[in-house]
Amino acid sequence: MPVNTTSHVKRRIGAVALLGLAASVAASGTGLAATTPPSTVHAAAATAVAAPARSLQGTLPAPTGRYAAGEEVIQLTDATRPDPWVPSSGPRRLAVTMVYPAVPGTGTPAPYMTLAEAAGHIQRAKIPASSGITPENLAGVTTQDFDGARPQRGKYPLVVLSPGFGDPRMMLTSLATDLASHGYVVALVGPTHEDSGETLANGETPPCAICDDPNLDMDTVTASRALDMSFVIDRLTHGNSAWPLAHLIDKHQIGMAGHSIGGAAAADTMVADPRVRAGVNMDGTFSPAPMPGQIDRPFLMLGAAAYHSTGGHDNWGQSWAALGSHKTWLAVTGADHPSFTDVDLLKQQAGFPVPPLDPERGIELTREYVTAFFDQSLKSVHSPLLDGPSPNNPEVLFQH
Repeated sequence: MPVNTTSHVKRRIGAVALLGLAASVAASGTGLAATTPPSTVHAAAATAVAAPARSLQGTLPAPTGRYAAGEEVIQLTDATRPDPWVPSSGPRRLAVTMVYPAVPGTGTPAPYMTLAEAAGHIQRAKIPASSGITPENLAGVTTQDFDGARPQRGKYPLVVLSPGFGDPRMMLTSLATDLASHGYVVALVGPTHEDSGETLANGETPPCAICDDPNLDMDTVTASRALDMSFVIDRLTHGNSAWPLAHLIDKHQIGMAGHSIGGAAAADTMVADPRVRAGVNMDGTFSPAPMPGQIDRPFLMLGAAAYHSTGGHDNWGQSWAALGSHKTWLAVTGADHPSFTDVDLLKQQAGFPVPPLDPERGIELTREYVTAFFDQSLKSVHSPLLDGPSPNNPEVLFQH
């Protein structure tokens, strides 16, 4: 996993590629422990360390809601906008995984990712062949989602999800699955040319075009993602929708959540698009920090306590002060940067070291608090979980 020594860029990015932390060390020879701050990870050469001999048999946790989770991958093209990173590739193209409330026992198990996406991720993260992680077993991780599942009747709020810089959309599958089981339609939006690869409609899986750019301005990334998100919302909520099940969406109740730079993009999207009524930043430095008065809708800041507590080193304090009154700031003790995604759990299942917070516990807490936040802000269902500290969740510290 690569390292960048420019502190400004490091704080902006905060991304971790799947298993890369455990599978590599910095070129200087200093090992990247599981508790390495998110700001220390970016793109550069790395040297593999010894890895477990067994192969990955990954399984994501089952959803906790009343519904099953259906899944369908759709392909969208924004004919009005050239790709911002590779203009020669033509208009902006996005792969989007739709996850929706479904009838249990219908559909067939959905793969985690395509073989090409898995191969691209293994290459990008520099995971050694000796690790036993192959495109086949990474693509075959059990997701708890079902292709072609019969949808539940009704209308549900829409939540759009955006992954960390360098990470494909699948890294937020556990969260998407659980939200769907609790009555949300979820759009996992792939950041084309910003990660290890998203398989597009033409069958291509383009690699990251900007991950190794030391001069990249991350504000341009969040601004571009805001345009992506508004475009996806347009295609899902306007007439002649790009998705056959778009009738499930309540277009008046839309939220967004993201991890790392995807969390920063949630704030950018809310500033630019008033249709997004609630936002969640999971462990990402705001890029840029919102200005007072720009976001007056509910916002949740959920981060690792080591980096994102009151008085921390990045701009969460500044952003907190600028947010409107409907806001919550939670810091999770023992968490590392990937604790809010599928990454740590898959690392553990592949036999690599993990942070003090058990990976399944990290996913459980993320699901609980993000779902409670959207229940309260999009469904008007009060959640006592957001009122203050809970004895059942001692790892979660309320910040003010």
